[in-house]
Amino acid sequence: MHLSSFKKLTLSATVSLAAIAALPSQALAQDTGDSEAEETTGVGTIIVTAQRRDENVQDVPIAISAFNQEALEARGIANALEVAQFVPNLVGLNNTGLGTANAYYLRGIGNTESIATFDPPIGTYVDDIYLSRQNANNLSLFDVNRVEVLRGPQGTLFGRNTTGGAVNVYMNDPGDEVAGFAEIGYGSYDQIMGRASIDIPLADSFSIKVSGYFQDDDGYAINNLADDRTNENDGWGVRLGLRGELSDSVTWKGSYIRTFADSANVLNFDCDPTDPTNCDGRFVSTGFTEDSNLISPVFGPLLTGDKANFGLGNEATMDFVSSNLEVGIGDDWAVNIITGFVDIKQDFALDFADGRGLPSASNPIPPVTGFTFGGFTIANEGSHTQFTQEIKFTGSIADGLIDIVGGVFYFYEDNRTDFGDIFSLNLGPGGPPPDGFPLLLADRVIDNTAEAWAGYAQADVNLTDRLTVTAGIRYTDETKTFEIRDNRPRLGGGLCQAANQFGPSTCIDSENLVAANGRVIPREQSVDLFTPRFAINYQLDDILLFASATRGFKSGGWNARGTSPGELLPFGPETAWSYEAGFKSDLFGNLVRLNVTAFWLDVSDLQAPSAFIRNDGSLAFLTRNFADYENRGLEVELTTVPVDGLNLFASLGYQDDEYNIDQNAPALDEFGVQSVAAQQAACLSQLAAGLIPNVSGPDNAAACGVGIVSPDGSLAEPVRTPEFTIAFGGSYDIDLGDFTFRPFANANWRSDSEVGTSELTLFDQPVTGPSGTVFPANTLGLGDPIDPASGSFSEARWIVNGGITLAHTGGISVTAECRNCFDEEAVESALANFSYLNPPRTWIVRAKFDF
Repeated sequence: MHLSSFKKLTLSATVSLAAIAALPSQALAQDTGDSEAEETTGVGTIIVTAQRRDENVQDVPIAISAFNQEALEARGIANALEVAQFVPNLVGLNNTGLGTANAYYLRGIGNTESIATFDPPIGTYVDDIYLSRQNANNLSLFDVNRVEVLRGPQGTLFGRNTTGGAVNVYMNDPGDEVAGFAEIGYGSYDQIMGRASIDIPLADSFSIKVSGYFQDDDGYAINNLADDRTNENDGWGVRLGLRGELSDSVTWKGSYIRTFADSANVLNFDCDPTDPTNCDGRFVSTGFTEDSNLISPVFGPLLTGDKANFGLGNEATMDFVSSNLEVGIGDDWAVNIITGFVDIKQDFALDFADGRGLPSASNPIPPVTGFTFGGFTIANEGSHTQFTQEIKFTGSIADGLIDIVGGVFYFYEDNRTDFGDIFSLNLGPGGPPPDGFPLLLADRVIDNTAEAWAGYAQADVNLTDRLTVTAGIRYTDETKTFEIRDNRPRLGGGLCQAANQFGPSTCIDSENLVAANGRVIPREQSVDLFTPRFAINYQLDDILLFASATRGFKSGGWNARGTSPGELLPFGPETAWSYEAGFKSDLFGNLVRLNVTAFWLDVSDLQAPSAFIRNDGSLAFLTRNFADYENRGLEVELTTVPVDGLNLFASLGYQDDEYNIDQNAPALDEFGVQSVAAQQAACLSQLAAGLIPNVSGPDNAAACGVGIVSPDGSLAEPVRTPEFTIAFGGSYDIDLGDFTFRPFANANWRSDSEVGTSELTLFDQPVTGPSGTVFPANTLGLGDPIDPASGSFSEARWIVNGGITLAHTGGISVTAECRNCFDEEAVESALANFSYLNPPRTWIVRAKFDF
C-alpha cells in the first residue's frame, strides 16, 4: 500500500463517518460486565480499560487485541511473550542472552536493549502500573484476568515510551467466596511446574487472594564441551491480592508480587559446534559455564565486585506493590489514587560469542576454542527502583453529553548498573593458559535517574446517540541524569588500567565524557512536550466505524554500552504520529466478530540500536537517532463461534515500512558523528573503488554494513517488520456426559525479515580485495548463507502449537500440550554475525483441580 493510497483511505473513512453522522440515529445499549464471556452463545464480551475506564472492547475506537482468561488458556499462553504470536504486526522475542526480558516490535517500533539508559517503546503495565525496565517483563501469567495489547502510540492516556503501543496485564481480583485451583505438571527437559490460587473472604466487605507458581527444568541447550546444559527456565512467584469495599462509594484494591526468574537465552546452534554431524537438539560450546567465575589464575579477578564471581546465567528478582483507591462522587464521577512501587535486581554473566572469536569475512566459522571466560562476556549487577503516583478522575457531564478522563501522573526511577566487558583474544600456543587472553574492555558503574510529571485529559463528546468525537492531550515534563564511574585501578591524570589490559586508557568517568570532536557530552537531558489525540467514531447498527490521529514520544538516553568515554553519546527522544481508520463489528447475531484497522505511522528521530565489530575484533554498540521512519499497514482480526463449543480465530497483519533520511544534513552532527546521508555517499564511493564491506585491514569499505547502511550501500531494511504476519486456530468443546473433551490448535506465520540493523549476513563465496587479500566470505550476498554464522536474515516460518484437555464436572482436568510442535527453527535476533534462534519444541502434561 503506497503512502498516497493510505492517506486517501484515511481521508475517505473520515469523510464517510461525517456523512453517516447526518443519518437518523437511535440509542444503542452498551455492553457491561466483567472480562468473562457474558453471552451463552456467540463471541463473548471482554471489558477493557484502554481508555482508562471500563468499556466493551468493541466500543473502543482503538486498535486492541484483548485476551481474557478463557482465551489465554484456549491458546496455551503461559507467559507474556507468547501473546505476541496472536497479535497482528507484533513480533516478540527474548533479548539476546536474557530469558527474563521481552522485547516487542509493534508496527516496526521496538528496542532490544535492557540497560537502564534505554527505554522500551512498547510500554508494559501491570494493574495500571508502568514497568519501565525490560529486565523482568516476561511475566508468567499465573494469576491473570486479561491481557490487552494496544497497537499504535498511546501518548495521551498512557504517556511516555509508548510510540509503538502498550501491553497491559490485569490481575484477578479476590473473590467473595472461598475458591481457587491447584495445578501440577511435568514436561520436556525434565520440567516440573506448579500453580495454585485461593480466594479467602475475611469479612463481608474484605477479601484476599493468595497465588503462586514455580517451574524448574534442566535447560534445552547441551554443552558437550563442558558436559553441561543451559537455557533453563526456572523461577517462582507469589502474589497477595487484596480487595476491600470500604463503604458504598469507596473501594480499595492492593497487590504485592514477588517473582524470581533464572532464565537465559544463551547463543545456541541447531548442530553441535564440537561435532557438526550431530544436529539432534540445541548446542553451545562455550568454556564459560554456570559453575565458572571471572577470576584468572594469572591476573586474579578480571572484574571488580561480586560480578567477578558470576557464572554463566541470568537471574532477576522483582518486587511489585500496587494500590488503587477508588472514591465514587455522586452517580457520574470517580477518583482513583493509583500508587506503584517496583524494585528489580538483576545479575547475569553471558557469553555472546560461544567461547570463541566472532564470525567475520576473514574467519566466517571461528573454530571451537572453549575460552574459560567466554569469547565476549558481559557481567552485570543491576538494581532498578521506580515509584509512580497517579490521580485519575472519570465522569460525565450534561446528562452524558461529554465523558471525561483526566488526571496527573508522577514517575521517578533510580538505576544503578555495575557491569564489565571481557573479550578473549587467541594469542596462539604462546599465549597464557587456557589458550586465550581475557582482555578487559571496560568495568564501570552507571547511575541514572528519570523524573517525569504529566497532566492529561480526554473528552468524548457524544454529539448523537451514534456519533462521538474525541479530543485529548497530555503534557509531560521529564528530566534524566547520567553519571558513570570507572572501576579500574587509577593511575592518575585521568588514566585507568587493569592487569589484563594493554596499556592505560582514559578512565570512563563523568568528568571525562568528551566526544571525538572535543564536545563535552551532557549528563542531563530534559524534555517537555504535548502529545494530543483526536478521534471520531460512529455506531452503525452492529458496526463501529472510527478514525483517529495520535501522537506519542519515547525518552532519549545515552549509549551506555560504549567502552570508551567518546562512545557514550546521548541520543534524543523519538516522536510518532499515528493515523488510523477502521471498523469493529459483531455480526450474525454475535456469531462473528470482525475488526479491521488501517494505519499510517510517521516517526521522527527513530532510535535505532546497532552493533559493529571494531578493528581489534571486539564488539561495539551504538544507538543514534539515525533516521525518520514510516510504516503503512493493515490489521485484521476475526473471531467466530459458528456452533456451540467451537471457537475459531484468525488474524492478519500487513506492513510496508522504510527509513527516511535528510539528504541535505550536515556531514557531521554536533558530536562529530557522520550523518547517514554522508555515510551512504562514502559507502558508495568505497564500493566503486573496489573496497569490500565488513572485512579487516586496508580493503575494508568502512562506511558500509554499519548503522542503517547495508553492505551494498542502500538503506537497510527496518528490523523485525515482516511484511505479513498470520495467525489462526481454534478449540472445540465436546460434551461427553460428566466430561468435556477439548482439542485445541493454533499456528502463526511471518514472512521474511531482517533482525539486524545493518543487514549483515555472511555468505560463502570468497572475495578478493584491492590489496590482493582473499577473504573466504562476504556480506554482499554472493553465494549461500554460512551456517551457523548466518547473520541477520530471518526466513519465513510457521510455529504450530496444540493440545488436548479432558475436564470433569467435579473440577478436575488434565491437559497435554506442545509448543512449537514441529520444532521449527527461526532466527529471532542477531549479534555480531551470530544468529539467535527461537526456543525448540517443548511439551507438558498438567493436572488441575478447581474448587
